[in-house]
Amino acid sequence: MPLFLGTDMKDIIEYIHSSKAKMVELESLLTAHPALAPENAGHGEIEKAEALTEWLLANGFSKESILRYDAPDPRAKGGIRPNIVVTVPGHSDAQRIWVMAHLDVVPTGDLKLWNTDPWKVVEKDGKLYGRGVEDNQQGLVSGVFAALAYLKNGVKPAHTVKLLFMSDEEVGSKYGIIWLLKNTDLFKKDDLFLIPDGGDPKGETIEVAEKNILWLKVHVKGLQCHGSRPDQGKNACLAACDLSLKLNGLQDVFNKKDELFMPSYSTFQPTMRFSNVEGVNIIPGEDVFCMDCRILPCYTLNMVLGQVEECCTAIEKKYGVEVCYEVIQSSESPATPVDAPVVKKLAAAIKKVHGLNAKTIGIGGGTVGAELRREGYPCVVWSTMDECAHMPNEYCIIENIIKDADTLATMFSEE
Repeated sequence: MPLFLGTDMKDIIEYIHSSKAKMVELESLLTAHPALAPENAGHGEIEKAEALTEWLLANGFSKESILRYDAPDPRAKGGIRPNIVVTVPGHSDAQRIWVMAHLDVVPTGDLKLWNTDPWKVVEKDGKLYGRGVEDNQQGLVSGVFAALAYLKNGVKPAHTVKLLFMSDEEVGSKYGIIWLLKNTDLFKKDDLFLIPDGGDPKGETIEVAEKNILWLKVHVKGLQCHGSRPDQGKNACLAACDLSLKLNGLQDVFNKKDELFMPSYSTFQPTMRFSNVEGVNIIPGEDVFCMDCRILPCYTLNMVLGQVEECCTAIEKKYGVEVCYEVIQSSESPATPVDAPVVKKLAAAIKKVHGLNAKTIGIGGGTVGAELRREGYPCVVWSTMDECAHMPNEYCIIENIIKDADTLATMFSEE
Protein backbone atom coordinates (compact mmCIF):
# COMPACT_ATOMS: atom_id res chain seq x y z
CA MET A 1 0.00 0.00 0.00
CA PRO A 2 1.49 3.38 -0.94
CA LEU A 3 2.36 5.59 1.99
CA PHE A 4 0.57 8.59 0.53
CA LEU A 5 -2.90 9.01 -0.81
CA GLY A 6 -2.90 10.91 -4.07
CA THR A 7 -4.49 13.92 -2.41
CA ASP A 8 -1.61 14.20 0.07
CA MET A 9 1.01 14.44 -2.66
CA LYS A 10 -1.21 16.73 -4.70
CA ASP A 11 -1.48 19.15 -1.78
CA ILE A 12 2.27 19.03 -1.21
CA ILE A 13 3.05 19.86 -4.84
CA GLU A 14 0.39 22.58 -4.89
CA TYR A 15 1.97 24.20 -1.84
CA ILE A 16 5.37 24.23 -3.56
CA HIS A 17 3.95 25.78 -6.72
CA SER A 18 2.09 28.44 -4.75
CA SER A 19 5.25 29.48 -2.88
CA LYS A 20 7.14 31.34 -5.61
CA ALA A 21 6.96 34.69 -3.80
CA LYS A 22 8.26 33.14 -0.58
CA MET A 23 11.10 31.46 -2.48
CA VAL A 24 12.14 34.81 -3.91
CA GLU A 25 11.86 36.31 -0.44
CA LEU A 26 14.21 33.70 1.03
CA GLU A 27 16.69 34.03 -1.82
CA SER A 28 16.69 37.80 -1.34
CA LEU A 29 17.26 37.48 2.40
CA LEU A 30 20.18 35.10 1.97
CA THR A 31 21.88 37.18 -0.72
CA ALA A 32 21.65 40.30 1.43
CA HIS A 33 23.97 38.62 3.97
CA PRO A 34 27.31 38.04 2.22
CA ALA A 35 28.86 34.90 3.65
CA LEU A 36 32.49 35.16 2.64
CA ALA A 37 35.23 33.11 4.27
CA PRO A 38 38.10 34.85 6.07
CA GLU A 39 40.35 33.68 3.21
CA ASN A 40 38.19 35.87 0.96
CA ALA A 41 38.34 38.89 3.28
CA GLY A 42 34.98 38.02 4.84
CA HIS A 43 33.63 37.42 8.34
CA GLY A 44 32.18 33.96 7.77
CA GLU A 45 28.59 32.75 7.72
CA ILE A 46 27.15 33.65 11.12
CA GLU A 47 24.99 36.59 10.00
CA LYS A 48 23.52 34.58 7.15
CA ALA A 49 22.95 31.58 9.43
CA GLU A 50 21.11 33.70 11.99
CA ALA A 51 18.96 35.35 9.31
CA LEU A 52 18.09 31.94 7.85
CA THR A 53 17.22 30.53 11.27
CA GLU A 54 14.95 33.47 12.01
CA TRP A 55 13.18 32.98 8.67
CA LEU A 56 12.73 29.24 9.28
CA LEU A 57 11.19 29.87 12.69
CA ALA A 58 8.85 32.51 11.29
CA ASN A 59 7.67 30.23 8.49
CA GLY A 60 6.71 26.99 10.17
CA PHE A 61 9.77 25.17 11.50
CA SER A 62 9.85 24.62 15.25
CA LYS A 63 12.69 25.74 17.47
CA GLU A 64 13.23 22.11 18.50
CA SER A 65 13.73 21.04 14.88
CA ILE A 66 16.71 23.37 14.34
CA LEU A 67 20.15 22.62 15.79
CA ARG A 68 23.41 24.45 15.17
CA TYR A 69 26.87 22.95 15.25
CA ASP A 70 29.53 25.64 15.52
CA ALA A 71 33.07 24.94 14.34
CA PRO A 72 35.54 27.22 16.18
CA ASP A 73 37.39 29.67 13.97
CA PRO A 74 38.92 32.74 15.69
CA ARG A 75 39.23 34.54 12.34
CA ALA A 76 35.46 34.65 11.81
CA LYS A 77 32.87 36.93 13.39
CA GLY A 78 31.91 35.50 16.75
CA GLY A 79 34.80 33.05 16.52
CA ILE A 80 32.66 30.36 14.87
CA ARG A 81 31.60 28.87 11.54
CA PRO A 82 27.97 27.71 11.92
CA ASN A 83 26.44 24.53 10.51
CA ILE A 84 22.66 24.16 10.77
CA VAL A 85 20.65 20.91 10.83
CA VAL A 86 16.88 21.03 10.38
CA THR A 87 14.91 17.84 11.04
CA VAL A 88 11.49 16.84 9.72
CA PRO A 89 10.54 13.53 11.41
CA GLY A 90 9.34 10.77 9.11
CA HIS A 91 7.50 7.50 9.50
CA SER A 92 10.90 5.78 9.56
CA ASP A 93 14.11 7.05 11.07
CA ALA A 94 16.16 4.03 9.99
CA GLN A 95 17.28 5.63 6.72
CA ARG A 96 17.21 9.42 6.80
CA ILE A 97 17.37 11.56 3.67
CA TRP A 98 19.90 14.39 3.85
CA VAL A 99 19.79 17.44 1.59
CA MET A 100 23.08 19.30 2.01
CA ALA A 101 23.61 22.89 0.84
CA HIS A 102 26.30 25.38 1.79
CA LEU A 103 25.91 28.87 3.20
CA ASP A 104 29.13 30.47 2.00
CA VAL A 105 29.63 32.15 -1.37
CA VAL A 106 32.58 33.35 -3.42
CA PRO A 107 33.57 37.01 -3.84
CA THR A 108 31.91 39.08 -6.54
CA GLY A 109 35.01 39.64 -8.64
CA ASP A 110 35.15 42.75 -10.80
CA LEU A 111 32.02 44.76 -9.97
CA LYS A 112 32.19 46.46 -13.36
CA LEU A 113 31.18 43.15 -14.93
CA TRP A 114 27.92 43.03 -12.95
CA ASN A 115 24.77 44.59 -14.37
CA THR A 116 23.17 44.75 -10.90
CA ASP A 117 24.20 44.97 -7.26
CA PRO A 118 25.46 41.42 -6.53
CA TRP A 119 24.23 41.61 -2.92
CA LYS A 120 20.67 42.57 -3.84
CA VAL A 121 18.48 40.08 -5.69
CA VAL A 122 16.97 41.34 -8.91
CA GLU A 123 14.12 39.39 -10.54
CA LYS A 124 13.93 39.61 -14.32
CA ASP A 125 12.46 37.34 -16.99
CA GLY A 126 11.96 34.43 -14.61
CA LYS A 127 15.48 34.64 -13.21
CA LEU A 128 17.00 35.87 -9.97
CA TYR A 129 20.34 37.66 -10.23
CA GLY A 130 22.82 37.98 -7.35
CA ARG A 131 25.88 36.40 -5.80
CA GLY A 132 24.98 33.00 -4.39
CA VAL A 133 21.48 32.69 -5.88
CA GLU A 134 22.49 29.51 -7.74
CA ASP A 135 25.57 28.48 -5.76
CA ASN A 136 24.22 27.25 -3.43
CA GLN A 137 21.03 29.04 -2.42
CA GLN A 138 18.93 27.46 -5.17
CA GLY A 139 19.48 24.01 -3.67
CA LEU A 140 19.05 25.35 -0.16
CA VAL A 141 15.70 26.97 -1.00
CA SER A 142 14.43 23.90 -2.88
CA GLY A 143 15.21 21.72 0.11
CA VAL A 144 13.53 24.12 2.53
CA PHE A 145 10.29 24.28 0.54
CA ALA A 146 10.17 20.54 -0.14
CA ALA A 147 10.35 19.98 3.63
CA LEU A 148 8.04 22.89 4.44
CA ALA A 149 5.36 21.47 2.14
CA TYR A 150 5.07 18.46 4.44
CA LEU A 151 4.87 20.58 7.57
CA LYS A 152 2.26 22.93 6.12
CA ASN A 153 0.07 20.00 5.09
CA GLY A 154 0.50 18.04 8.33
CA VAL A 155 1.97 15.06 6.46
CA LYS A 156 4.93 12.95 7.55
CA PRO A 157 7.52 12.01 4.92
CA ALA A 158 8.29 8.32 4.48
CA HIS A 159 11.75 8.82 5.96
CA THR A 160 13.06 11.45 8.34
CA VAL A 161 14.37 14.41 6.35
CA LYS A 162 17.52 16.25 7.41
CA LEU A 163 18.42 19.60 5.88
CA LEU A 164 22.06 20.57 6.41
CA PHE A 165 23.29 24.10 5.76
CA MET A 166 27.09 24.07 5.90
CA SER A 167 29.88 26.59 6.23
CA ASP A 168 33.19 26.80 4.39
CA GLU A 169 32.46 24.79 1.24
CA GLU A 170 34.08 27.29 -1.12
CA VAL A 171 37.56 27.17 0.44
CA GLY A 172 37.96 23.57 1.54
CA SER A 173 35.18 22.61 4.02
CA LYS A 174 37.52 22.46 7.03
CA TYR A 175 34.88 24.22 9.17
CA GLY A 176 31.94 22.57 7.44
CA ILE A 177 31.47 18.96 6.42
CA ILE A 178 35.00 17.92 7.44
CA TRP A 179 34.51 19.32 10.94
CA LEU A 180 31.07 17.67 11.21
CA LEU A 181 32.43 14.29 10.12
CA LYS A 182 35.21 14.49 12.71
CA ASN A 183 33.33 16.02 15.63
CA THR A 184 29.75 14.74 15.49
CA ASP A 185 27.85 11.49 15.03
CA LEU A 186 25.17 13.05 12.84
CA PHE A 187 25.41 10.59 9.96
CA LYS A 188 24.46 6.93 9.67
CA LYS A 189 25.84 4.52 7.08
CA ASP A 190 22.35 3.71 5.76
CA ASP A 191 21.38 7.36 5.29
CA LEU A 192 20.82 8.79 1.83
CA PHE A 193 22.84 11.91 0.95
CA LEU A 194 21.88 14.39 -1.77
CA ILE A 195 23.91 17.53 -2.50
CA PRO A 196 22.09 20.04 -4.76
CA ASP A 197 25.31 21.79 -5.78
CA GLY A 198 25.76 20.91 -9.44
CA GLY A 199 23.74 19.71 -12.36
CA ASP A 200 22.50 20.50 -15.84
CA PRO A 201 19.70 22.56 -17.43
CA LYS A 202 17.37 19.54 -17.67
CA GLY A 203 18.12 18.03 -14.28
CA GLU A 204 18.82 14.64 -15.79
CA THR A 205 22.42 14.00 -14.68
CA ILE A 206 23.27 12.48 -11.30
CA GLU A 207 26.89 13.04 -10.29
CA VAL A 208 28.38 9.96 -8.61
CA ALA A 209 32.12 10.65 -8.88
CA GLU A 210 34.61 13.51 -8.81
CA LYS A 211 38.08 13.82 -10.19
CA ASN A 212 40.83 13.97 -7.60
CA ILE A 213 41.87 17.56 -6.93
CA LEU A 214 45.43 18.79 -6.46
CA TRP A 215 46.24 22.48 -6.11
CA LEU A 216 49.91 23.45 -5.99
CA LYS A 217 51.71 26.70 -5.17
CA VAL A 218 55.15 26.47 -6.77
CA HIS A 219 58.05 28.70 -5.71
CA VAL A 220 61.10 28.98 -7.95
CA LYS A 221 64.18 30.67 -6.46
CA GLY A 222 66.95 31.85 -8.75
CA LEU A 223 69.24 34.90 -8.74
CA GLN A 224 68.12 38.42 -9.61
CA CYS A 225 70.24 40.49 -11.99
CA HIS A 226 70.15 43.24 -14.61
CA GLY A 227 68.15 42.52 -17.74
CA SER A 228 71.21 43.10 -19.91
CA ARG A 229 73.34 40.51 -18.03
CA PRO A 230 71.35 37.29 -17.78
CA ASP A 231 74.69 35.49 -17.56
CA GLN A 232 75.11 36.91 -14.05
CA GLY A 233 71.77 35.63 -12.75
CA LYS A 234 69.42 32.70 -12.73
CA ASN A 235 66.10 33.64 -14.32
CA ALA A 236 63.40 32.30 -12.02
CA CYS A 237 60.65 33.44 -14.40
CA LEU A 238 62.12 31.47 -17.28
CA ALA A 239 62.54 28.39 -15.10
CA ALA A 240 58.98 28.76 -13.77
CA CYS A 241 57.55 29.02 -17.29
CA ASP A 242 59.39 25.87 -18.33
CA LEU A 243 58.23 24.08 -15.19
CA SER A 244 54.60 25.08 -15.72
CA LEU A 245 54.78 23.59 -19.22
CA LYS A 246 56.35 20.38 -17.86
CA LEU A 247 53.59 20.08 -15.26
CA ASN A 248 50.98 20.75 -17.93
CA GLY A 249 52.57 17.92 -19.92
CA LEU A 250 51.71 15.43 -17.17
CA GLN A 251 48.42 15.13 -19.02
CA ASP A 252 50.34 12.90 -21.46
CA VAL A 253 51.73 10.79 -18.60
CA PHE A 254 48.43 10.26 -16.83
CA ASN A 255 46.65 9.75 -20.12
CA LYS A 256 43.79 7.35 -19.43
CA LYS A 257 40.27 8.42 -20.35
CA ASP A 258 36.95 7.87 -18.61
CA GLU A 259 33.82 8.89 -20.49
CA LEU A 260 31.97 9.30 -17.19
CA PHE A 261 33.72 12.68 -16.95
CA MET A 262 33.81 15.83 -19.04
CA PRO A 263 36.50 16.29 -20.16
CA SER A 264 37.26 12.59 -20.14
CA TYR A 265 40.95 13.03 -19.24
CA SER A 266 43.06 14.41 -16.39
CA THR A 267 43.96 18.10 -16.58
CA PHE A 268 47.04 19.96 -15.27
CA GLN A 269 46.58 23.70 -15.69
CA PRO A 270 48.84 26.59 -14.63
CA THR A 271 46.58 29.31 -13.21
CA MET A 272 47.37 32.12 -10.79
CA ARG A 273 50.77 33.88 -11.04
CA PHE A 274 52.25 36.15 -8.42
CA SER A 275 54.06 39.42 -9.05
CA ASN A 276 57.83 39.04 -9.21
CA VAL A 277 59.82 42.19 -10.11
CA GLU A 278 58.80 45.81 -10.63
CA GLY A 279 60.89 46.66 -13.68
CA VAL A 280 61.12 45.33 -17.22
CA ASN A 281 64.92 45.44 -17.02
CA ILE A 282 65.15 43.21 -13.95
CA ILE A 283 65.58 39.47 -14.32
CA PRO A 284 63.52 37.88 -11.52
CA GLY A 285 65.24 36.00 -8.76
CA GLU A 286 61.96 34.51 -7.57
CA ASP A 287 58.77 33.45 -9.31
CA VAL A 288 55.62 31.90 -7.86
CA PHE A 289 52.74 30.28 -9.74
CA CYS A 290 49.87 27.87 -9.04
CA MET A 291 48.60 24.70 -10.68
CA ASP A 292 45.03 23.39 -10.70
CA CYS A 293 45.11 19.65 -11.37
CA ARG A 294 41.96 17.53 -11.83
CA ILE A 295 42.92 13.87 -12.01
CA LEU A 296 40.90 10.80 -12.89
CA PRO A 297 40.22 8.60 -9.84
CA CYS A 298 42.19 5.73 -11.37
CA TYR A 299 45.35 7.64 -10.38
CA THR A 300 46.32 8.43 -6.80
CA LEU A 301 47.63 11.82 -5.77
CA ASN A 302 50.82 10.16 -4.54
CA MET A 303 51.44 8.90 -8.06
CA VAL A 304 51.01 12.42 -9.41
CA LEU A 305 53.19 14.02 -6.75
CA GLY A 306 55.97 11.59 -7.62
CA GLN A 307 55.95 12.93 -11.18
CA VAL A 308 55.76 16.52 -9.90
CA GLU A 309 58.95 15.90 -7.92
CA GLU A 310 60.71 14.60 -11.04
CA CYS A 311 59.67 17.70 -13.02
CA CYS A 312 60.94 20.01 -10.28
CA THR A 313 64.28 18.19 -10.06
CA ALA A 314 64.76 18.40 -13.83
CA ILE A 315 64.15 22.18 -13.79
CA GLU A 316 66.55 22.68 -10.88
CA LYS A 317 69.32 20.92 -12.82
CA LYS A 318 68.58 22.73 -16.08
CA TYR A 319 68.49 26.28 -14.69
CA GLY A 320 70.48 26.05 -11.47
CA VAL A 321 67.47 27.19 -9.43
CA GLU A 322 65.75 25.89 -6.33
CA VAL A 323 62.14 24.70 -6.58
CA CYS A 324 59.77 24.07 -3.72
CA TYR A 325 56.03 23.65 -3.73
CA GLU A 326 53.12 23.65 -1.32
CA VAL A 327 49.95 21.54 -1.66
CA ILE A 328 47.24 24.10 -0.94
CA GLN A 329 44.34 21.74 -1.56
CA SER A 330 44.01 18.03 -2.20
CA SER A 331 41.10 15.66 -2.35
CA GLU A 332 40.56 12.14 -3.57
CA SER A 333 37.58 9.88 -3.08
CA PRO A 334 35.92 6.73 -4.41
CA ALA A 335 32.85 6.87 -6.62
CA THR A 336 29.31 6.24 -5.44
CA PRO A 337 28.11 2.94 -7.00
CA VAL A 338 25.65 3.62 -9.81
CA ASP A 339 23.23 1.16 -8.21
CA ALA A 340 23.43 2.71 -4.72
CA PRO A 341 20.02 3.25 -3.04
CA VAL A 342 20.34 7.05 -3.19
CA VAL A 343 20.99 6.91 -6.95
CA LYS A 344 18.01 4.66 -7.59
CA LYS A 345 15.66 6.64 -5.36
CA LEU A 346 16.60 9.97 -6.93
CA ALA A 347 16.40 8.56 -10.47
CA ALA A 348 12.92 7.21 -9.71
CA ALA A 349 11.77 10.62 -8.44
CA ILE A 350 13.18 12.38 -11.51
CA LYS A 351 11.36 9.92 -13.77
CA LYS A 352 8.11 10.24 -11.84
CA VAL A 353 8.07 14.03 -11.70
CA HIS A 354 9.69 15.02 -15.00
CA GLY A 355 9.55 11.91 -17.16
CA LEU A 356 13.33 11.95 -17.63
CA ASN A 357 15.64 8.95 -17.63
CA ALA A 358 18.48 10.12 -15.40
CA LYS A 359 22.08 9.25 -16.26
CA THR A 360 25.10 9.05 -13.97
CA ILE A 361 28.17 11.21 -14.57
CA GLY A 362 31.44 12.31 -13.00
CA ILE A 363 32.68 15.89 -12.68
CA GLY A 364 35.97 17.73 -12.47
CA GLY A 365 34.75 20.21 -9.88
CA GLY A 366 34.85 19.61 -6.17
CA THR A 367 31.90 19.31 -3.78
CA VAL A 368 31.44 18.05 -0.23
CA GLY A 369 30.54 14.74 -1.88
CA ALA A 370 34.23 13.83 -1.94
CA GLU A 371 34.48 14.19 1.83
CA LEU A 372 31.41 12.01 2.39
CA ARG A 373 32.48 9.30 -0.05
CA ARG A 374 35.93 9.15 1.51
CA GLU A 375 34.30 8.36 4.87
CA GLY A 376 32.12 5.63 3.37
CA TYR A 377 28.90 7.58 2.75
CA PRO A 378 27.67 7.11 -0.84
CA CYS A 379 26.14 10.36 -2.06
CA VAL A 380 24.93 12.11 -5.19
CA VAL A 381 25.17 15.64 -6.50
CA TRP A 382 22.16 16.80 -8.48
CA SER A 383 20.17 19.89 -9.42
CA THR A 384 18.51 21.58 -12.37
CA MET A 385 20.68 24.56 -13.22
CA ASP A 386 22.56 26.45 -15.92
CA GLU A 387 25.75 26.31 -13.80
CA CYS A 388 26.72 29.98 -13.76
CA ALA A 389 28.34 29.69 -10.33
CA HIS A 390 31.25 32.08 -9.60
CA MET A 391 30.47 34.14 -12.70
CA PRO A 392 29.52 37.82 -12.78
CA ASN A 393 25.74 38.21 -13.08
CA GLU A 394 25.18 34.84 -11.43
CA TYR A 395 21.54 33.83 -11.74
CA CYS A 396 19.13 31.04 -11.02
CA ILE A 397 15.90 30.21 -12.82
CA ILE A 398 12.95 30.43 -10.45
CA GLU A 399 11.20 27.53 -12.16
CA ASN A 400 14.22 25.35 -11.37
CA ILE A 401 13.80 26.02 -7.65
CA ILE A 402 10.20 24.85 -7.95
CA LYS A 403 11.02 21.82 -10.12
CA ASP A 404 13.77 20.65 -7.78
CA ALA A 405 11.52 21.09 -4.75
CA ASP A 406 8.95 18.90 -6.54
CA THR A 407 11.59 16.22 -7.10
CA LEU A 408 12.84 16.33 -3.52
CA ALA A 409 9.32 16.21 -2.10
CA THR A 410 8.56 13.17 -4.25
CA MET A 411 11.80 11.52 -3.13
CA PHE A 412 10.79 12.16 0.49
CA SER A 413 7.47 10.37 -0.14
CA GLU A 414 8.85 7.08 -1.45
CA GLU A 415 9.29 4.12 0.88
